[in-house]
Amino acid sequence: MNAIGRFLKDVIKNRAMLLFVLPATVWFLFFSYLPMFGTVIAFKEYRFSDGFLNSIINSKWVGFDNFKFLFATEDAYIITRNTLLYNIVFIIFGLILAVAMAIILSEIVNKRLAKLYQTGMFMPYFLSWVIVGYFTFTFLSMDRGMLNQILNFFGFESIQWYSEAKYWPLILVLINFWKIIGYNSVVYLAAIMGIDKSLYEAAMIDGANKWQQIRRITIPMLAPIMTILTLLAIGRIFYADFGLFYQVPRDSGALYSVTNVIDTYVYRGLKVTGEIGMTTAAGLYQSFVGFILVITSNYIVRRFNKDNALF
Repeated sequence: MNAIGRFLKDVIKNRAMLLFVLPATVWFLFFSYLPMFGTVIAFKEYRFSDGFLNSIINSKWVGFDNFKFLFATEDAYIITRNTLLYNIVFIIFGLILAVAMAIILSEIVNKRLAKLYQTGMFMPYFLSWVIVGYFTFTFLSMDRGMLNQILNFFGFESIQWYSEAKYWPLILVLINFWKIIGYNSVVYLAAIMGIDKSLYEAAMIDGANKWQQIRRITIPMLAPIMTILTLLAIGRIFYADFGLFYQVPRDSGALYSVTNVIDTYVYRGLKVTGEIGMTTAAGLYQSFVGFILVITSNYIVRRFNKDNALF
C-alpha cells in the first residue's frame, strides 16, 4: 500500500477524532496561518484604497521604514517598558496566585462549598473589559466613586484617580488578577485532582504535615504544567491585553505614561494616521520577539530538565 493509501486509511479509521478537532483546525487556518501572508505589508507602503490584493502586490517596497516609524517616536521607550514590566508581573505573580488558589480549593473538605468558591472566582473571566471598566469607574469616579466616598468619610480629600498616574500600575495589576486568576487556577486544580492519592497517604504515614505534603508532593507534580504555561506566557510577553489598558483607564491621556502599551499605541496610531503598514510591523515585531523568547526559554529549561520543556 502506497503512502496515500495509508494516509486515507488512517483518516477513515480516526474520522471521529478528526471531526472533533476540525473546528479548531479551521479556526487556526483562517485566523493564524492565512494572515501570515499579510506580513509582507510590514515592508510595503500599503494603501487600502487600492484593494487588499492589489495593494499587497503593487504597493511600493519600503523595507524597514515602517519599523523606523514605529520606534521613531519618543513614546517607543515608554510603550516597550510598560508592556514588558506589566507582563513580567502578570507572569510571575499570576503563576504564584493561580497555583496557590488551586491548592487552597483542593484542600477544602466540603466539595460543594469548593465548587461554589470556584464558580465565584471563575465568573469574572467572562466579563468583557468594557463592563469591568464601568465597574472600575463606579469605584474611582471623582464625584460619586465608592473609594472617594470612603476617603471623605474618614476625613481625607477626594482623589482624581483618572488624572493621577502613580496609582494605576497597582490598580491595573489588581484588576487583571481579579479577572483571570480564577480561570488560570482551573488548569492547576485539574492537575492536582489527577495526583495519585496514595502519595499523600504515604506522606501522612511518615508524619508529614499539610505544608510538607504541598511542598514535597503537590508543587513538584505541578512543575511540568507550570513550566509549559510559563513558557507559553513568555512567548506573548510583548503582547498586552488591549481591553485592560484601554477600557479600564477610559483612554485617559493623563495616564498614558503608565497605561500606554504597544497594542494601545498601535490602535491610536491606526485611528489617527491609518498607517496599516506600521500596525503590521508592530505585530510582526511582537511575534518575532515572542518566538525568540520561547526558543531561548525552552532551551534553558531543556538544559536543566528535558521532561519539563515545551519541545
